Amino acid sequence: MQQRRLKKRPPAMAPDGSRVNVAVEYWDQLQQKDNNTLCNLTLFDPISSGSLLFRFLREDVMVDIDNRCLKRSDEAGWVTTDDPLLELVTVMYLLNVKDIHPIGREIVGVKDLKEGHFFQGPHALKTDPLLKRYGHDLKGFRQSADYLDGEARDMADAAYRLSPFPRIHLYYLLWEGDEEFEPRLTVLFDRSIENVLAADAIWALVNRVSTALIDGPSEIENIEE
Repeated sequence: MQQRRLKKRPPAMAPDGSRVNVAVEYWDQLQQKDNNTLCNLTLFDPISSGSLLFRFLREDVMVDIDNRCLKRSDEAGWVTTDDPLLELVTVMYLLNVKDIHPIGREIVGVKDLKEGHFFQGPHALKTDPLLKRYGHDLKGFRQSADYLDGEARDMADAAYRLSPFPRIHLYYLLWEGDEEFEPRLTVLFDRSIENVLAADAIWALVNRVSTALIDGPSEIENIEE
């Protein structure tokens, strides 16, 4: 018999090094929101009066607003998942979204965002683990991005648009290293992301998606019992 087993991850940390937790008041505020309006703005799907469904990369995730948690489906049905970075960003996104903003029209880097000064020093995007894993392995990068339902883009040696939420995209651009040049990786955004996520939430979202890219097809392992 085969079972799905999610790869265990280390505790999720915020940019300041503290452990990520979703404040109770954030869930309180989310419970006051109108679900139909949220679905119209985000393209999430309503499941019930107290829960929404969205596609995170290659899997469906439920926002159980009544029980204040995220859930994933397995053999036992919908079960609570311990994914604090994704939980925090999802709740903040649902709290902040108020309009439908254009996507794919203006793609920018972190320095072009209004809070671009945030992404410096300890708050710089964590791209080193990706470079270590894929800096000399374009094939592996492409396989991982394809596995996560990424869409290839003609923007670098290898580039993909990844969709952690239906209306929020991240663009990963990788230039392969060789004997002369070190590998480079850049993460770009639709400018509209800053209308719904603050800089620390953008940092957390990139960190979570980058972790998924590193895990790649090994994120879910089949084991024999």
